[in-house]
Order: sequence, then structure tokens, then C-alpha cells
Amino acid sequence: MLHALAARLRTEWRRLRRAAASLDGQTTFVLTAAAVLVVLQVILGDRGLFRTHLAGFVPRSWQGLATWGWWFGMQGLLGFVVPAVALRAFFASTLDEIGLGRGEWRFASIVAALYLPVVTVGTWVLSDGAAFQEQYPHYQPATRDWTVFFIYEALFLFYWVGWEYLWRGFVLFGTAPTFGLSAIFVQALPFAALHVAKPWPEALLSVVGGIALGALVWRCRSFWIAVPIHAAQMMLLDLWCTLRVRTGVSGVGLDALSGLLSRLG
Repeated sequence: MLHALAARLRTEWRRLRRAAASLDGQTTFVLTAAAVLVVLQVILGDRGLFRTHLAGFVPRSWQGLATWGWWFGMQGLLGFVVPAVALRAFFASTLDEIGLGRGEWRFASIVAALYLPVVTVGTWVLSDGAAFQEQYPHYQPATRDWTVFFIYEALFLFYWVGWEYLWRGFVLFGTAPTFGLSAIFVQALPFAALHVAKPWPEALLSVVGGIALGALVWRCRSFWIAVPIHAAQMMLLDLWCTLRVRTGVSGVGLDALSGLLSRLG
């Protein structure tokens, strides 16, 4: 019996080695690393961790902003810097191969030019709601100090670079040699899974949005277009809500916009 068991184990070990040898090294690395990086972001990027262990190293007046900066910075580091460096160092010979080249920048510019006016108007309308003004920016002191606001938004932009590159850069371009066009759907799966705790309309839209953004990046051959497409809606909402809080202007018509601009002057 022991002899038969040992023989069976040797057979299974050989099968395991053959299966492992058949795996594509880049795709295996990318999908495993993406999972690890998400876990590390949740653990290391936790704002509670920063408040407990690191906030004491920051002047008290800046601790609130630094807490958000820690979260944003860890997403940028673990979602963009680490995977981009790893993919470039171990597998890719050019920036284009990892989605960091210019790609079809003319087409991307046209898409951005068509999209940004739409999202600008949409966020202007949304910002008229008191609930949105209480929520955005997430760090409310940014509404009262332009220096704080711009630092917060710069950190927020780094967050979006990290969020988008992890999926639309690292996973999409990193698995493309194995999955081809189907890599668009591969990168959309974890992206949607990370939205399961959101309200159900947003969770369902994340499936559509993840596929659409992946397809757009694939078409443009560069991940950069995904950053303004995804980040603009949040950053513009922050801006409109801040302007409304500072001026007290309500309404969504041209008269409201004119009144807001005149009060700023």
C-alpha cells in the first residue's frame, strides 16, 4: 500500500511540474502580483493604520490631509509604481508593451475632448445637491483653503493613476500575450469585484465601465486615457462642490454659474 501511495504521489508530482512548466510566466506573475498588491493596499493603505502609527510624525494641523494622502499615495505606489517597474524590469523591453507609451494619442485626445464637457456639465448638476456638498471633497477642510484643496487633488490624481494602471495597464497589457483581446474581460473581473460593496447600480455599472474602459485603452494602446476618463468625474465634482460651498450658490442654470463666477471675483 505504501509503495502504491508513493508511486501515486510521484505521478501527481510529475503532472504538477508539467502543468507548472506549461504556464506563461508573465501572465502568472501579473495575475498573482495583482492579487497581492490589492491585499497590500487594503492593509498598508488603511487610514486607520496611519492615524494609529504614523500621524504623530506629522504636524497636527496637517494630520487630516496626511491621512488621506497616505491612502492615495499607497494606491499610487502599489497600483502604479511597483507593478510598472516590475513589468518593465522582468518582462517588457519598451514602455509601449506595458501600456505606458503614447499609443494612439490623437484618438485618445478626441475621446477626452468629447467626454470632458459632458462630465463637466453632469458634475455641475450633481453638485447642486446638499448631500453631494457634504460628501465631496472627502476631506472637507479642502473646501475652505485652496492650498489644501490643490494638494488634496494632486494626491487624489496619483490615486487614480494607481487605480487605473493596476487594471487597465498592468493586468490588461500584462496578460495580453496570453489572452489577446480577451484580456479586456480579464481585467474587468477584479475591477467589478472590488465594487461589490457599492450601491447596486454602481456595482452593476462597474462591470460595463470596466469592460468599456478596457476596450478604450486597448484601442488607444496606452493606459493614460483611462485616468482623465475615470478621475475627471470625481475631481470635477470636488471642484464644483467646493465652489458652491465657498460662494453659497445653488441652481444649475447659466444664471447660477454666472453668479458663482462673479462671487469668486
